[in-house]
Amino acid sequence: MPVHNFKDWGLLAALVALWGSNFMFVKLGVASVPPATLVAARLLIGAVILVAVVRAMGHVFPRPGRAWIPYVVLAIMGNSLPFWLITSGQKSIDSALAGILMAIMPLTTLVLAHFFVAGETMTRNRLAGFLLGFAGIVALTGPAALHGLGGSSGEIFAQLSVLGGAVCYAMQSVLVRRMLRGNVMVASAAIISIAALISVPISLLVDEPWNLAPSRGSVAAVIWIGIGPTALATIVFLKLIGSAGPTFMSLTNYCIPVVALLLGMALLGEEPGANAYVGLVLILAGIALSQLRRNTAVKK
Repeated sequence: MPVHNFKDWGLLAALVALWGSNFMFVKLGVASVPPATLVAARLLIGAVILVAVVRAMGHVFPRPGRAWIPYVVLAIMGNSLPFWLITSGQKSIDSALAGILMAIMPLTTLVLAHFFVAGETMTRNRLAGFLLGFAGIVALTGPAALHGLGGSSGEIFAQLSVLGGAVCYAMQSVLVRRMLRGNVMVASAAIISIAALISVPISLLVDEPWNLAPSRGSVAAVIWIGIGPTALATIVFLKLIGSAGPTFMSLTNYCIPVVALLLGMALLGEEPGANAYVGLVLILAGIALSQLRRNTAVKK
């Protein structure tokens, strides 16, 4: 199991902060902006920012050809498809249940990385740590949220949408490690730009956004989502995958509910119950356990 340095933990913390705030802003955005348009807008904003940065730094995009295949695959698997699936699902299910469903991502990543990524072997500590973290998420968000599973056909579809988005993220994290080469900034700009090219026509066809009347709050939320959880987070995500691997990166999904809890306390004046603190302890214990290394030193 690789040793993770201060830089890896710093990147993980930054990604958790960016993605952890995303769910709150998505809720504000979809209040008056349909999911397809929200996804297209965030990707378009992110693409404009990243391409401008790449150009300003003097980087050059590869010529059209096979070099763009990984960018296309990652744009679909890691952006266009999961963004739409999760945003659509959030319109119909509680955020607590969505958080529990998204927690399938680290476990899926653990299994996929075991088979497809060198050095990412599944260990008992990792498996036990991730299961402990999942239990922590259930405790943190409230076990009652599990009662929302099932329901009407529309609710089931929404739940499957969020699960599908989580699986997409798990597959993306493994594909990044196997497929992506070259400059991280160029890759970030290329991936988000392709995702935007896919999503914008869909938005124009499905939502006719010129007929919408979004609130100022929704517009502000969408702008921030494009800047932070899309443009900046993509750069951090790719750097973290390249440095620490997909299994370590997947810990973000256990840390994100903690960010949501802290934001609720700081901004909304929420007073979490005892279950929240139990969940927090379980999550942190699970992360610590998953990072324990076996003592492989040989006695002389």
